[in-house]
Amino acid sequence: MYCVLLLVKHKLSKNMLYIINIIVENIVMNMKLDKIDLKILAALQQDARMSNSKLAAAVGLSPTPCWRRVKQLEKSGLIARYVTLLDAEAAGFPVTAYLHVSLDNHHPDTVAAFDRMVQSRGEVLECYAMSGEYDYLLKVAARSMSDYERFMSHHLLREAEVQTANTSFVLKRIKYTTAIPVRESGD
Repeated sequence: MYCVLLLVKHKLSKNMLYIINIIVENIVMNMKLDKIDLKILAALQQDARMSNSKLAAAVGLSPTPCWRRVKQLEKSGLIARYVTLLDAEAAGFPVTAYLHVSLDNHHPDTVAAFDRMVQSRGEVLECYAMSGEYDYLLKVAARSMSDYERFMSHHLLREAEVQTANTSFVLKRIKYTTAIPVRESGD
C-alpha cells in the first residue's frame, strides 16, 4: 500500500511505471500457492462452470475471498482460459492420428512456413516442436480416413519443407485428461 501511495505522489515516468509493473508481475508469477489455491485449481479443472459460491463452499472459503483468489490466479496466468471440451467422436471426428514430421532443414523461414501451415489447419489440434528423431508431433482429428488422407496429400505433404511424415492412428483411448495434477510440492 505504501508503494502505491508513493507512485501516486511522485508521478513516476512511464518507463518507471513499466519497470515497476514488470516487478509486480514477477512477484505475482512467483507466488506461492497454498492448499486453498490448489483446491481451487483442482475444482475448476473438473468444472470450470461451477458458480463462485459453490467453488467457495468446496474449498472452505466465503465467496468474496474465493473470487479474489480466482482473479489472482487468472491474473498470474496460472488459469490461462476457460473452454468447453467436446467429445470428438460425438462431434463427427472419430479418427485421431498422431503424426511425426521431419523437416528438410531448420532454417527460420522453413520453420515459420511450417508453423503457419499448422496454425491455419483446424484439423491439427495440437503441435509440438520435439527433440529426438522427429521435429514435430501433431495431433490430428478427422471425420474419416479419406478426410485424413486429403489433409495429408493436399496440405501437409504439399509443404516443400516436409521431408517425412509418419502416422500412428488411435485404436482406443485409455486415458484422457486436460487436468494438470496440482498438489503441494513433495506429494
